Amino acid sequence: MNNFGEKVNFIWSIAELLRDRFKRGKYQDVILPFTVLRRIDCVLAPTKEKILETHAKLKGKLENLDPQLRKASGFAFYNTSKYDFEKLLDDAPNLAANLRAYINAFSENMREVLDKFEFPNTIAKLDENGLLFLVMERFASNVVDLHPDKVSNHEMGYLFEELVRRFNEALDENPGEHFTPREVVRLMVLLLLIVDREFLKQKHIIRTVCDLCCGSGGMLTSAKEQIQEINPNADVHLFGHESQPETFAVCRADLYMKSLDGRDADNIKYGSTLSNWQLGDRRFDYQCANPPYGKEWKMDQKAVEAEAARGYAGRFGAGLPRISDGQLLFLQHMLSRMKDPKDGGGRVAIVMNGSPLFTGDAGSGESEIRRWILQNDWLEAIIALPEQLFYNTGISTYVWVLSNRKEKRRKGKVQLIDASGFWIQMRKSLGNKRREISADQIKQVLGLYTASEAGEHSRIFDSTEFGYRKITIERPLRLNFQASAERLARLEQETGFQNLALSKKKDAKAKAAEEAEGRKQQATILAALRKLPDTLCKDQAKFIPLLDGALKKADLKLGAPVRKAILSTLAERDETAEICRDDDGQPEPDPELRDTENVPLLGDMHEYFDREVKPHVPDAWINTGIRDHQDGEIGKVGYEINFNRYFYQYQPPRPLAEIETDIKTLEGEIMAMLKDITQ
Repeated sequence: MNNFGEKVNFIWSIAELLRDRFKRGKYQDVILPFTVLRRIDCVLAPTKEKILETHAKLKGKLENLDPQLRKASGFAFYNTSKYDFEKLLDDAPNLAANLRAYINAFSENMREVLDKFEFPNTIAKLDENGLLFLVMERFASNVVDLHPDKVSNHEMGYLFEELVRRFNEALDENPGEHFTPREVVRLMVLLLLIVDREFLKQKHIIRTVCDLCCGSGGMLTSAKEQIQEINPNADVHLFGHESQPETFAVCRADLYMKSLDGRDADNIKYGSTLSNWQLGDRRFDYQCANPPYGKEWKMDQKAVEAEAARGYAGRFGAGLPRISDGQLLFLQHMLSRMKDPKDGGGRVAIVMNGSPLFTGDAGSGESEIRRWILQNDWLEAIIALPEQLFYNTGISTYVWVLSNRKEKRRKGKVQLIDASGFWIQMRKSLGNKRREISADQIKQVLGLYTASEAGEHSRIFDSTEFGYRKITIERPLRLNFQASAERLARLEQETGFQNLALSKKKDAKAKAAEEAEGRKQQATILAALRKLPDTLCKDQAKFIPLLDGALKKADLKLGAPVRKAILSTLAERDETAEICRDDDGQPEPDPELRDTENVPLLGDMHEYFDREVKPHVPDAWINTGIRDHQDGEIGKVGYEINFNRYFYQYQPPRPLAEIETDIKTLEGEIMAMLKDITQ
């Protein structure tokens, strides 16, 4: 069975056995763990007898058999049971008990992995429904030889990802997990390594690679393979974090099968990266990740906010994005885990959707995180990928490349690469994945990145060009005033006025007395206002003395809420009225006319205001009271990267004569169709 599709289809066909006995949502609880167990069984098969001999020979003679049994198996794990898949099937009546014993006979490190699949529950359910033997028999078939020599780690990653995609598709679900296509993984890894190729050829080189959302481990193993392709003697240490128990188990199990010492597998940790990071303060040479898109981080909120309160002593000092999307939290984490420049620095590649580029206004968490990144000059490049590359989503995605050890030519610069058109059609779609990036197109992207020059698909910017200062533009409040019957009627509906006749007292008698007094005061206010001239006044400075005089004559001393209610109901906006001024004689701003302008960060806001605003609204002014929390200057600083704007190409409209010809042609066709109908 050399074809990937055949492997997937054969394993997926096992789901047919589960129909009517298991809910569709539970298929993966059976198929995924048995696929992993079968792969492990295939790996240990050649050394099975040697393990049993070693165990029988040394049992009771050595306190710790683990080193000897690892040596016998050739891996960092082993199984001391006499059973394998074939022998388990030979004793069908006792299959469930023997299978449990087989699983319990694995070394402790592999049992920890298998525990994530909750095998005891799965075995019990299959046995109760009379399906355990049938499922085991199908997996024991020679058709499913999952030994790493027959099925590579990359192919196994594809297999698991395709199975999970089918599970989600069967449930009509998309939980926000987007598996990374292998060509995207390769591109990201090469972008990380391309500037270090000569350095990596050195003798005795040691490199660390981390993926904080490692899934089935594809990025990690690809990075290790690429480094060792450059230098076969390089000592590459892999680290990872995964919050989904099944994919954690898949990743760790596969890494145990790929190394003799199990070091890389032991460095894969289970738990939330954001709230339960288990790799301490360790920093890395290279980091790569594909965090979930548009997935809320409410489950991690308490821990994240507590760490953010520590400022830059924690991982999230730059800011917090909106609760509905945690992508920029993962990016902050990665930047905090880069090796210090004095220790060689670190490089990061992360794939995200378009939201982190521009979501969030000046002063928002997202904008502050972008500001932190760009002001620290960590962002090297952003590459726009084609749509329809991922299995569970067809949306636009972008690879960000960041480093705290930029080349001299890249300092203070950011490169944008538009590779959205670099794709070929797949012969057969996999979910939403209908396109892929060819090897030649990967080379083309790497060439654009390496050249770091402006061109059709590449733009170079100063990092400050993405910044702007958001200034608030005020316009004066202009009101007319009139004590007309219509406006006085509106006063009776105002909360501040109505509250005069409401009491919070609990005693019924006292409550009634207070409310009666309030109604009396309301009547007195209305009577006093009706004595005001019924003429329209367009000058607040003239109307206020008239109002105060009427209230004083009625011996009324009003609180601020009531006075505000009176003024708001007797007033209406009027462009022809005089400007309302405060006690210092300064114009009062009209909140309804308030506007904002984004001024380029390096531009002069006053020149911008005089050029772009003043000619259109001569009475406007800049609100100097709204200032940036960092630099203290007028306006709030924001950063955004409007990727599409920089690659926009104007398409002139079609000539009117051509459009008119098309319309006449369509009219003729419609008339011909109508004629056929009426005949």
